[in-house]
Amino acid sequence: MSASDVDKEEIEKSSAPLIEHLIELRRRLIWSLGGFFVAFLVCFFFAKRLFNLLVVPFKWATQWAGLDPHKVELIYTAPQEFFFTQVKLAMFGGMVIAFPLIATQIYKFIAPGLYKNERNAFLPFLIASPILFLMGASLVYFFFTPMVMWFFLAMQQAGTNDQVQISLLPKVSEYLSLIMTLIFSFGLVFQLPVVTSLLTRVGMLSSKALAEKRKWAIVLSFVVAAVLTPPDPMSQCGLAIPTIILYEVAIWSARMIERSQERERQAREARESGSSAAEKPTDTPT
Repeated sequence: MSASDVDKEEIEKSSAPLIEHLIELRRRLIWSLGGFFVAFLVCFFFAKRLFNLLVVPFKWATQWAGLDPHKVELIYTAPQEFFFTQVKLAMFGGMVIAFPLIATQIYKFIAPGLYKNERNAFLPFLIASPILFLMGASLVYFFFTPMVMWFFLAMQQAGTNDQVQISLLPKVSEYLSLIMTLIFSFGLVFQLPVVTSLLTRVGMLSSKALAEKRKWAIVLSFVVAAVLTPPDPMSQCGLAIPTIILYEVAIWSARMIERSQERERQAREARESGSSAAEKPTDTPT
């Protein structure tokens, strides 16, 4: 067999697994895009109902401000604005609904390349991530958005002889952008324990390092809250305090992971020492 034939055989052996991986990747992408497209169509069909559902926190804010919640009014100033708002809302809802399917397809694609203990370690984070995101979204919906809208409604001005009337008439696109930004912000913040736990498991972070950076984390939490929220203390604390609590949860989670890894290491060393002692030959008397 010539050298060229050997090279061709090696290329064919190496290309076969690559082709299989590409076929598997295509299958997972088709399932993910198909699931997102179906969820998008469903959300677009119910887009107006979903938007009315997102307006409920605005109605709560009007009650807090002492106004009539039945007179809540949003406007759009361009003919196509509300249509594209519904498209954006359908994409947002479709991504949220299809996320479990997409995450499952990602896991199925990378799982064959992981050891059994790595798959068992990765699966809890896959389950915890959407749960924590929904917790952050629920905090935005039931508490943070009404509080923010109440702050904006409090800036209205009643018309008198000395001043003009200034009323809040938010645009549908701007209101949707505001609540989507808040949901994504809180959802990402609530991923802090998941991210730090994964980094701790692979050895890139430690509970000691997280505890030493606690002061900086507190300052950074309030800085981020000041940028993402309206300039009032209640709104800033509404984001900063959950972030600090989640940071403490991340430290606790990192410590639990380190203790678990230490127990596994000790058990492995005990097994290795036991097997070494069993394999050691014993001296026989002559």
